[in-house]
Formats: sequence, C-alpha cells, structure tokens
Amino acid sequence: MHIEEAQLKEFILDSGLVSRGDVEVAENETKETGISIGKSLVNKGKMTEDDLRRMQAYILGIPFVDLKNEKLPFDVLSLIPEPIARNHNIVAFKKTDTSLEVAMLDTEDLTAIDFVKKKVGLKILPRLTDAESMKNAILQYQKSLKAEFGDLIQKDANALKNISDDPEGNASEEDLRRLADDVPVVRIVDTLLKHAILQNASDIHIEPQEKELLVRYRLDGLLHDAMILPKNMAGSIVARIKVLSSLKLDEKRLPQDGRFKIDSDGEKVSFRVSSLPTYYGEKIVMRLLRENVSGFTLESLCFHGEGLERIHDAVKSSTGMILTTGPTGSGKTTTLYTVLDILNTPDVNISTIEDPIEYQMKRINQTQVRPEIGFTFANGLRTLVRQDPDVIMVGEIRDNETAGLAVNASLTGHVVLSTLHTNSAAGAIPRLMDMKVEPFLLVSTINIIIAQRLVRKLTDQKEKYFLTKAELETLGRSVDLDKVLKALKEEKVVGKSDDWSEIPFWRLKKDVPAGEGYSGRIGIHEIMKVSPAIKEVILKSGTADAIQEIAEKEGMLTMFEDGVFQAVQGLTTIEEVLRVISE
Repeated sequence: MHIEEAQLKEFILDSGLVSRGDVEVAENETKETGISIGKSLVNKGKMTEDDLRRMQAYILGIPFVDLKNEKLPFDVLSLIPEPIARNHNIVAFKKTDTSLEVAMLDTEDLTAIDFVKKKVGLKILPRLTDAESMKNAILQYQKSLKAEFGDLIQKDANALKNISDDPEGNASEEDLRRLADDVPVVRIVDTLLKHAILQNASDIHIEPQEKELLVRYRLDGLLHDAMILPKNMAGSIVARIKVLSSLKLDEKRLPQDGRFKIDSDGEKVSFRVSSLPTYYGEKIVMRLLRENVSGFTLESLCFHGEGLERIHDAVKSSTGMILTTGPTGSGKTTTLYTVLDILNTPDVNISTIEDPIEYQMKRINQTQVRPEIGFTFANGLRTLVRQDPDVIMVGEIRDNETAGLAVNASLTGHVVLSTLHTNSAAGAIPRLMDMKVEPFLLVSTINIIIAQRLVRKLTDQKEKYFLTKAELETLGRSVDLDKVLKALKEEKVVGKSDDWSEIPFWRLKKDVPAGEGYSGRIGIHEIMKVSPAIKEVILKSGTADAIQEIAEKEGMLTMFEDGVFQAVQGLTTIEEVLRVISE
C-alpha cells in the first residue's frame, strides 16, 4: 500500500499539474526535510490536497469518492459512532446486504477498518476521499444533532415551568435549584455544550431577547446564530449553568464569574462562565478551553523566517522578558505556552501565575489567581520569585505593580513571559511606561515583543488569481511589497527571479456557500527585537511610531506584511487579513 516517491514523482509530472522545475525544487527540499514530494508541493500551493489524494488513489488502485455535496443516509452514517469517525477520519456512505463502503483519508488505518468490521459484521470496502468531503460527512452528524436538539426542544419546552425574568423575581434558591435539576433542562444544556464542542466553537453566547432566547457560537473568530429557543426556557437554562459553575442562583442583579469542566468523549473541556444582567434577563457567555490541546510548534502557529530566528534567540537567553501583545482571543497565551514547551526541560524550574489556567502542562507549576480572596497577579508574582524559578510566566500585566514586579524579576536572573493588551509590538513600550516602568529598566530587560492576530485559514475550496497592476499599487500604499517579496524569496516560497505579476494569491471558489471555505485559524505576527537603535529611542521616551519606524528599517515584517506573506502561501486571503487588521 506504500507509494514510492519515484512513482509519485512520475505521476505528478505526467499529470501536467505542476512544472518540472517545481517538482525538482520539492525533491531537493524532500532530501533536506524528509517530507514527501506530494506534501511539499501542497505546502507550497503548487497543487491541492485534493489533487494529491486523487493521484494516490489512482496509483494504489483504490476508488476515489467525492462526498462534498452528497447527503448521506443517516442510518448508514450512524453505523460508525461519531467519535470514531472524527478521530480516524472514516465515514460509512453506502451499504449492501454483505458489504459497507467507507470513505477514509488514510486507507492504511487498519485499526479503524478492523473496529468497523467487528461492529457491523460486514465486509469493509475502503475508499479514498479528500479532507473537504470528510468535513462535509462529519458535519452531517452535527446536523442530525441539531435535529435531535429540535426534538428535545419540542418535547421538553412544554414540560418546563415558567419562572419570572424580573431581576427582582422572588423565586427562592431552592425553587431555582429544583428547576435546574429538571431532566429536560439538564438534557438541553448538555446537548448545547456537546454541540459547541463538536463544532469547535471558542465561545457560547446565551442572550435573552424580548420574545426568544438566542444561542450563538463563535466559530473561527466570528459569531454565528446556532439556535433560537422559546423565551420561557431562559430562567431554567441560566439556573442550570449557574449550578454547574457554582454561582449564586438567586443573584440576578450583579455580574458573576465561575467555571466548570466536562469530559466529552475523552476530551476534557473547561468552561469559563460570565453572567451579566441585561434588559431582558441574564446574558451568559461561556469560553471553551480545551485542556488536552498540546503539541503546538512555533512553525505550526505560522512563525517563520527571521521572526522565528528572533524568538529562538530570545528563548536561549537566561534572563529578560518575552512579551506577546494583541486583543483578547488573539492567541497570545497559546504562543506563550508553545515557548514554555520549548523551555520545558528537566533542568529548568518553570512556574506560572494565570487567570485562568488555560492548558495544563506536565512538569510546570501552574497557579490560578483568586482576586476575591486577595490573591492577585502581583501577590502571586512576589511569591513565585521566592520559589527558585528559572522561568516565570505571568498570564497578563494588568497594573503598575505587576509590571514593576515582572521587570524586576527579569532583572534578577529569570526569564519572564507575559502578555499585554496593545495593538502593535511597538505600542507595548509606551504602555509599560504608562505603568510607571522606567525606560532604563525596559532597555535592560525586554528581549523581544510579539504582536499577533488570528485570521481564518482557507480550506481546499480555493482558487488562484493574480492582482492587477492597479491592485498591486493600492496594496503597495499599505505594505512594503519589496520587503515581502524579499522574505518570500529568502524562504524559497517563490522563485528567485519572480516578481509580483507572476505571484498568485488565493480566494474562495465562486460556488462556495456563504460562511464556508474557511476552517481553523492561523496567526499573523510582527516580531520586534529590542535592538541597540530601539533602546536609544526608548531611553529618550520615544513614541510608538518612532520605535515602529526603526523596527521596520531593521527588517521587521508588520502584521499586514506577514498577512500578505501567508496569503501568497494560500493559507488565507488578503480580504481576511484586511478584516482582522482593520478591526
């Protein structure tokens, strides 16, 4: 079942999809990196994952099936449980009396085939498919889940008792608790959470309106309406979530914060819960934090080239600060955890102080702040310094005291990692000065500052196009295209003699339904090394603009420029970069 590289190379050349020159470049890269020619060409955007799978299917003599627009019969689809389908990328799509045809991304996954064979007792016929088809098939489980949710609502809505949404309502805590433990309510909330986990949502919003209860999920950074529930469910659903997160049931006039954890098909997910009184009742927002997420690398987060080298140089230092900046939900903490993973060796003591602890990591001492009992970032940081750490991570620098302590900790022989809320890397310096940190201390401590945003990642439903001369001129007013082109050539993304007229960008195909064509998110970054020239500006209390100007002269790609770099690679679109940068 294994495909020889030489055989794949010949087939790619015969197909005419890729030029011989591109194949030779990929072949040389294969010798250096060890990845296959096919994968290398896909990474460079020379062919799609779909093209590669079709070739592999042809070489192996396995039929290729396209399920992108297929509606699968639910009785056949459900023969394979959803967790198995999702984890092993295997779905059942056609059944006869003696056999079951299954679509797979990897037909060598014998464990999955064996499991399905034992479960259904039929002959299994594996077929190769592409990632988009697999996603479409697995989404159909969720659609059935939505139908299941609709049935739940219909069946259980009448069974729910109505309680007053008046914030001064007199329902006792005991009544509310009894309501929250009603079987229909428990089932509805469980299904709501399960649905969000399956869709890979980052947040759940439960918003009371005048005549209904609106539920929205944030998927890949954008909010989508998930379902509309009858208004009489609001009180009982809010009560159920409050019970799960240990909040006061009878307090409806003040905001509250809590958290709870569930185990869904072996995946531990924490929910950070916030309740806020609004005109029509209490609004609940839950942030989903997946605890099992690990194995990130800086490369997988889309760090590359000189910026990546700057981070590795900073990580090798035994003192100083590494700061990440950006708005809430821009992946700052994930970047810091990835750096911690690099630093996490047996000879290093790493301690963190966080709010909340988002991922649990082995061999790292993680501490949760508790402001309600006086245990703040500043208090925790004071104690951490006495715990003989080599590396300290402070979840966020929020006030003058924490800023001063973090800077002092990095002066006394510790590596300090932290986050700040600023819009750019250069903006972090004036922000720290506002927090009363002296410029001479900043010069002595900060190694690098990483600013970042998240953009949605394109799926295989994309096509190449070229920018016109006028469009390139318009883009050139916001971006230094020569600098981006130089970076693309240095990292061998484009040929040495290519210019912008020969370099394609990517966009969604015209027939892609609204809201589809993107899956997951990637980072766009600017990585500012605090160089001698920047240190001089800081000592003179220079502005963010002055610092930015020097950083760009020294070769730093701005976030917009990095976005254009990722767009050339086919990872995202220029429109998506503009949407995020201009927010």
